[in-house]
Amino acid sequence: MDGKDDFFVIKAKEDGVNVIGLTRGTDTRFHHSEKLDKGEVMIAQFTEHTSAVKIRGKAVIQTSHGEMDTES
Repeated sequence: MDGKDDFFVIKAKEDGVNVIGLTRGTDTRFHHSEKLDKGEVMIAQFTEHTSAVKIRGKAVIQTSHGEMDTES
């Protein structure tokens, strides 16, 4: 697995959690945004266009590297 095939899960712990995708390349920019409400789950993966994800709000993130909580 090269990392691009790996996925991660984001579960909102409050209404209005923002999930923002950032582009890959020499000029990093926002390219996609989603808003999750409490209890909603988003399953995502890194792609040839997405190199990073920024999460605003209270959420739990699960990856193959472990689980983290934005409140901690």
